[in-house]
Amino acid sequence: MRLEPIANPSTLRQLGLPALAIAATMGVATLLALIAGADPFATLGQIATGALGSRLAILETLNRATPLIFTGLAVAVAFRAKLWNIGAEAQLYAGAIIAVLLGTGALGSPFVLPVSALAAMLAGALVLLGPVLLKTRLGVDEVVTTLLINFIMLLFVSYLLEGPMKDPMGMGWPKSPALIPEARLPRIVEGLRLHWGFGLALIAAALVWVIQTRTTLGYEIRAVGQNPAAARFAGIPVNVVLLKTALLSGGLAALAGWSEVAGLKGHLSQDLSPGFGYTGIIVAMLALLHPLGVVVSALFVAGIFVGSDAMSRAAGVPTYIADMLLATALLFMVLAILLTKFRMVRG
Repeated sequence: MRLEPIANPSTLRQLGLPALAIAATMGVATLLALIAGADPFATLGQIATGALGSRLAILETLNRATPLIFTGLAVAVAFRAKLWNIGAEAQLYAGAIIAVLLGTGALGSPFVLPVSALAAMLAGALVLLGPVLLKTRLGVDEVVTTLLINFIMLLFVSYLLEGPMKDPMGMGWPKSPALIPEARLPRIVEGLRLHWGFGLALIAAALVWVIQTRTTLGYEIRAVGQNPAAARFAGIPVNVVLLKTALLSGGLAALAGWSEVAGLKGHLSQDLSPGFGYTGIIVAMLALLHPLGVVVSALFVAGIFVGSDAMSRAAGVPTYIADMLLATALLFMVLAILLTKFRMVRG
């Protein structure tokens, strides 16, 4: 068996294979529910109800989707240029650290929110800049370097929370001091957890779409991702484009951490992110790296997570089934993408 490229895949192939991937994922979900000893249809219904069944559930799904939109966009931008950024988790924590540094009284109230947001983006960009320079100058694989930086950043955050950033009023808990009220993002619905970080995430998705489809930089990113040698032959400065892509990608991922601190938590803690940086890879791949598709994909993933919590409480089914569902969806979607571009031929 070998794979043969398809020059012009049909519309039926482009739409049918992803639809089959979704159907196969639902089949696996049914099987997992049966193995867990639960009614599969009731289990899927409880996931949907838990994510969308009430006003509170919908707002919580939107809230959970906010960091996933930012990290999904960061991954989508980088992957479009074939820059394999696995370090969105580290860039997220860089943004969160800046939110605490500037949001606990270091800046005056009129400017603290926009300045801390821009500074967080700069910090996230700098975190990714090192691996990209190693890639462009020395040929070091960015998959390894960005992945390792995640662990280094988590250790650095642990050091900060046990040392210079530890809240003296925290009763011994490893967390930072709380942000001043002026450094907090306002809530969209007063009294509930949804904050304006969600609105910023939607604006970011629209801006990334404009950059990718309406600007020279977007054209250069796509050209470098398609064929770096051909792009260089056409006069595109490949290394410069990769650096610009890294600045954009790292900045977007950092906004995820900044919005979680400024909009939701109000302080930095070791468990700020349950893996939003890694889940952003799933979000971006399910969206086929399309910026607007990232919003839909993030809402889907957030709904699975929020709904699985309700499912676990109602049916006693383990919540890790949600992780297995997302992993299965990613695998089937990657297979669908592969079979859209290639056909299997015997011989």
